[in-house]
Amino acid sequence: MEKNFEVLITRKIPEIGIDLLKAAGYKVTVNENDQPLPRVELLESIEKFDALVCMLSDKIDKEVLDRAKRLKVIANYAVGYNNIDVEEATRRKIFVTNTPDVLTAATADLAWALLLAVSRRVVEADHFLRQGKFKGWAPELLLGTEVSGKTLGIVGAGRIGQAVGHRALGFDMKILYYSRQPKPEFEQATGAHFLALDELLATADFVSLHCPLTLETHHLLNEERIFAMKKGAILINTARGPVVDEKALVKALKKRHLAGAGLDVFENEPEVHPELLSLNNVVVLPHIGSATVETRSEMARMVAKNVISALEKGVPVNPVNSF
Repeated sequence: MEKNFEVLITRKIPEIGIDLLKAAGYKVTVNENDQPLPRVELLESIEKFDALVCMLSDKIDKEVLDRAKRLKVIANYAVGYNNIDVEEATRRKIFVTNTPDVLTAATADLAWALLLAVSRRVVEADHFLRQGKFKGWAPELLLGTEVSGKTLGIVGAGRIGQAVGHRALGFDMKILYYSRQPKPEFEQATGAHFLALDELLATADFVSLHCPLTLETHHLLNEERIFAMKKGAILINTARGPVVDEKALVKALKKRHLAGAGLDVFENEPEVHPELLSLNNVVVLPHIGSATVETRSEMARMVAKNVISALEKGVPVNPVNSF
């Protein structure tokens, strides 16, 4: 039986989430275009909805919330929620939720895919062969760098950062990490060592970023820190683009201070610094950290469960705020 609750989904998600909301009796409106919902459309329509399922690309700020007269819950289809003004939502007693835990393995796997691809020049070699340049084995053809036995520095030792560290054990790597506080269980399980950020950057052969985007972490890797990294190191970013000063990163890559970088996120997504695209020591991906069938389907289920629980029980399953 259809209820009075109306839900807006700003971009099509796997059917399991949509089906759950419809099965609960809600009227569900989905942006069927394979692109972000235009802001003007969001502003014009948000007034009539009780729940919003949004993407990281949707800026849910005071302007939107001023028009959201009926809104009770904002279910972000992501782990991070820096796209939402949580403080303003809390002031208005609107729940904000996310999808924790579900994408840990997928994102950790992708960080490793980037690390290996950059260190062994996989994408560059693929292009080399497809362009008909391969004339046979040669002693110095496309030499990369070994991963086994090297030092991995993890910046942000939450669930994903720790999962990346656990995978490093299979490569017999020394694991360093920087976090807001030490992680004794992680250290015990992996032999990881806690270091100050600057010491980690100066020591690690590979640096993998897994911190959230906050005011404190914006440009955490600025030009000074990037050039303080160990010469010849490789940077991997599957966290958030603005954690890195992209202009400074390009400079370090062009000067070969860094051997390479693997990036799944960018400072001004979906725009990418044009010089990154021209460098052969960079692997760039279109923000696909959680892009597995299993993970994206579970994320859809979770946002639906958050909406249903918030509307039916007055508290969501995965709240990031409280009031």
